[in-house]
Amino acid sequence: MTYEERKEQVKSYLGKTVKIGIDRPIGYVHKKEKYALTYPINYGYIPDVFGGDGEELDVYLLGVEYPVEEYECKIIGIVHRHNDIEDKLVGAPIGMTFTKEEIKSAVNFQEQYYDSEIETE
Repeated sequence: MTYEERKEQVKSYLGKTVKIGIDRPIGYVHKKEKYALTYPINYGYIPDVFGGDGEELDVYLLGVEYPVEEYECKIIGIVHRHNDIEDKLVGAPIGMTFTKEEIKSAVNFQEQYYDSEIETE
C-alpha cells in the first residue's frame, strides 16, 4: 500500500459508522520488548479491512468506559503517524464527540512513542 493509498483509506472512514472488533479491551496488558503497555481504552480493528501494515485497520474506541468485544461506533478522528507505516482511526459512540486535545490525551499511552497528529471532522 502506498503512502497516498494509506491516507485515502483512513480519510474515507472519517464520519462513517462502522462495527469494530476489540482485541485489546480496557485493562489489556501488551508486553513489549522493554516494557508492558496497559490499555486504558478499548482498542480494536475494522474486520476484513487492511491498513498500511497489512493487518486489519486499527481503531481506538473512546467514550466506552468498560471492556467490550465489539462495538458500533462513528469514526471521529484519524491519528496520522509520520514515522510508521500505518495510521489509526478513532471511534466514539454515535452522537459523542471529542476535541483533538481530548483524543490526543486518550491515545497518548501508545502514541507517545510515535510522531503523530490528530485529524477530526
